[in-house]
Amino acid sequence: MSESRAVIAARAALASVDLSTYDPEQSRLMDERCILVDEQDNAIGAMDKKTCHLMENINKGLLHRAFSAFVFRPSDGKLLLQQRATEKITFPDMWTNTCCSHPLDDFEAEKVEKDQLGVRVAASRKLEHELGIPPSQTPIDMFQYLTRIHYLAPSNGLWGEHEVDYILFITADVTVTPNLNEIRDHKYVDKAELQAMFEDPANSFTPWFKLIARDFLFGWWDELMKRKQDGKVNAKSLSGLVDGSKVVAMV
Repeated sequence: MSESRAVIAARAALASVDLSTYDPEQSRLMDERCILVDEQDNAIGAMDKKTCHLMENINKGLLHRAFSAFVFRPSDGKLLLQQRATEKITFPDMWTNTCCSHPLDDFEAEKVEKDQLGVRVAASRKLEHELGIPPSQTPIDMFQYLTRIHYLAPSNGLWGEHEVDYILFITADVTVTPNLNEIRDHKYVDKAELQAMFEDPANSFTPWFKLIARDFLFGWWDELMKRKQDGKVNAKSLSGLVDGSKVVAMV
């Protein structure tokens, strides 16, 4: 389907969806504009977040750009997790990596593709929005890009995700002041603690986090711990570990 036909179909689907029953702030954020991409991550346009996340449109091929940021504590290499708020429209109450969101077409800096600049700018912005972490603690040049994954995941039948997702690691001592409309809980875990969380049926996890953990995270985490510098982990030590030039298809 051409982009124009996909957009027309997406708008038609959107017209039948009533957001009035959802949290007002989360509904407002659905007006933000995601960057539409093809399966090779070439930007092909923009579309509001709510349209991008309707399964009716996803099933027609609508695909957008995203990022998953992983914040590790330098002193011990523990990973900061968040549990998504009950108010979230997609994947509420699920545990996930530190921050998962989108570079937006609304900001020129977040559309810059060279050296993954746009997604790194977006990651710093959303870490502040969701977890209250000051941008000074997550400078964009400290994010280590690893790879991009293309995945599709339904949420509750109506909503879902279909993304080319940039995986970013950063090691930083951060001050967390949670935005309770975004996250209901957060905690640091080591590798064994996260594995135990995965094995506990009482916990639920976002599908992208489970995919990244299954295929990539634990191996990269081991490398991060092996490459300590002056007794501390440093995400930049992983530079060159992965060939991030291609999109890894996980659909």
